[in-house]
Amino acid sequence: MNVNKLSERLQAVASHIGNDAVLADIGSDHAYLPAHLAIRGRIRRGIAGEVAKGPYESAEATIQEAGLQGKVEARLADGLEAIRKEDGVDTVSIAGMGGPLIASILENGKNQLKGVSRLVLQPNIHAGAIRSWAVANGWRLIEEDILEEDGKIYEVLVLERGEAVYNDSQIRFGPFLSERQPPAFRKKWEREAASLQKILNRMKEASPSAERDAKEAEMKRSLDQILEVLANGEENDRQ
Repeated sequence: MNVNKLSERLQAVASHIGNDAVLADIGSDHAYLPAHLAIRGRIRRGIAGEVAKGPYESAEATIQEAGLQGKVEARLADGLEAIRKEDGVDTVSIAGMGGPLIASILENGKNQLKGVSRLVLQPNIHAGAIRSWAVANGWRLIEEDILEEDGKIYEVLVLERGEAVYNDSQIRFGPFLSERQPPAFRKKWEREAASLQKILNRMKEASPSAERDAKEAEMKRSLDQILEVLANGEENDRQ
């Protein structure tokens, strides 16, 4: 991967960055995403935020090698502290982290989001944490993507300001993804269902206890929810 050829997951993130955006890419690593978009004239300016010195230096090197000084700036900062009021940032991207970590970055940096109108987020796991944060903080999902790359499945969530209410199932599976159920979605949740079933089968061999029974009941509820969503998708396909 480099500034000219992004990974498939970053391509998916890039596809949701609006033309002429002022982008802050948080946890930017090598700054490939903002550099890629800047080279193509897709963004007005880009900020590559990094909390660790090594990735920050890698981002600076990428910017210099691509001749993007003045167009993309690397900043050593914790989360959304990379954004300054005078930047005029309207779009924030955060990719390649767990959903709870992304949600905590958004929560801790809410003051830096005042001028931001779009969030493009790519959690590696537990995307539901972001959806829950969105509902509680005046953001709504406008699109969701899911893709498989190198055997791993990634979700991309696109949020804009607005009120939304999602039920427990929509928080877990995504309101758009659970409705469309593309192949990567079904593969992800079929894998999860198979994993839960294996664990439940092994639990039957354990000695009964209140703790075991409670955990088994919770896992059964989780499995039943997955199976119900997948069954609804099959029913929709038949109609």
